[in-house]
Amino acid sequence: MAARNDQDPDADAQGGGVQSVDRALQILEILAREGDAGVSEIAEEMGVHKSTVSRLVGSLLSRELVRQNNERGKYQLGFGILRLATSIPGRLSVVREAREVLESLARQYKETVNLAVLRSNVAVNVDQAMGPSTLATYDWVGSLTPLHATSSGKVLLAALPADERDTILKTVGLPARTPRTITNRGELEKQLLDVARQGYAVVHEEFEIGLTAVAVPIFNHLGSVIAAVSISGPAFRFTPEEQPGLIDGLREAGMAISGKMGFRGR
Repeated sequence: MAARNDQDPDADAQGGGVQSVDRALQILEILAREGDAGVSEIAEEMGVHKSTVSRLVGSLLSRELVRQNNERGKYQLGFGILRLATSIPGRLSVVREAREVLESLARQYKETVNLAVLRSNVAVNVDQAMGPSTLATYDWVGSLTPLHATSSGKVLLAALPADERDTILKTVGLPARTPRTITNRGELEKQLLDVARQGYAVVHEEFEIGLTAVAVPIFNHLGSVIAAVSISGPAFRFTPEEQPGLIDGLREAGMAISGKMGFRGR
């Protein structure tokens, strides 16, 4: 509990608006945590006079950021918070938010890094960063790749509800891209369970002979998987399971992008 300030209850106003803003945010955080609270409870936790809390709550009420429960007289978060929150996702672009992280991964691991999303039953690569030692110069941006044969695709498939996944796989089938492509539905489903449990997918030459890739999911503010970030490289030198720290580093990068998209963890 914070120490009570027994000075002038409006002293924060004399010190400028920053302290008032900080205290107003504290009130919102308390209401978010507790569900509802009265002026006395809030003042006690913050260590300030009730009159200070009443003044700040009044400002929040006028903006509909809080509302008063008529039955109990306590305060709750208002619909103004929801209005602000719902305006954020539409302004966030996973491509824009991920760009710096993709470039960092490419520099660190010196391989090709791709960002993919699910569109029309395929994985669409929407951005790419090239590592300094990348052998190939193929531009994957805009490429449509099969979900069942790519690391990003498997991450995206594993996140879908069973009925949606079933519809997609029945529509597109499981065509073999290489001799190593998984074309058995039961085997694929078992692998997708592992992907969901482990939080990453690895493919060895399932999409293209000589190409290995590993991918992790990117979550939005609701905790839904909206994209996948992958690292790929030549099979003769790129073995993600054997490279110390690579999978964990990719996971951290995925969470960093997710955080930029509003994800706050499970």
